[in-house]
Amino acid sequence: MANTGDIGVGSIIRFNGELCQIIEYQHRTPGNLRAFYQAKMKNLKTGKQTEYRFRAGEDVDLARVEYKMLQFIYKDGVNMVCMDNETFEQIYIPEIMFGNSKDILNEGMLVKVAFEGEEPLMAEPPTFVELEITYCEPGVKGDTASSNVLKPATVETGATVMVPLFVNTGERIKVDTRTMSYVERVK
Repeated sequence: MANTGDIGVGSIIRFNGELCQIIEYQHRTPGNLRAFYQAKMKNLKTGKQTEYRFRAGEDVDLARVEYKMLQFIYKDGVNMVCMDNETFEQIYIPEIMFGNSKDILNEGMLVKVAFEGEEPLMAEPPTFVELEITYCEPGVKGDTASSNVLKPATVETGATVMVPLFVNTGERIKVDTRTMSYVERVK
């Protein structure tokens, strides 16, 4: 057993029999009252967020989580099929674990997956990915009233990303998978 001082943002705990990830975690000492930890948690199975106030020094059940880097192979229905590069075992991970970034996964990308035993808990793609633009409307010179005008562009995975007007079809761009936004052109 661990206590409230041992956990932080990103920790996975067993709370009321369910696995939860700590999203926000603050230590508070309000005036004459006792100190406590205010935690915002996300249930890993349902995705629901809850807030809870832990007493300072309270015991919490810290989950034993193992992280593995897996190679994304292909999409199969509602699952993403990934391969362990050491054992060559194929693992089916529900696409909902990837969130919105499931649309920009390219075959062969390495993804980080958290496991408790044999069960996948959560998955995250690399922070930045490089993708080729397959279609976007050409930007017309002098078409902007300000410098940050964006247009939709379709990338090689079929997802749509908002890009600046100067980006054209056939160019490679870097995309932030957390926000699904354009970062820069890749040379």
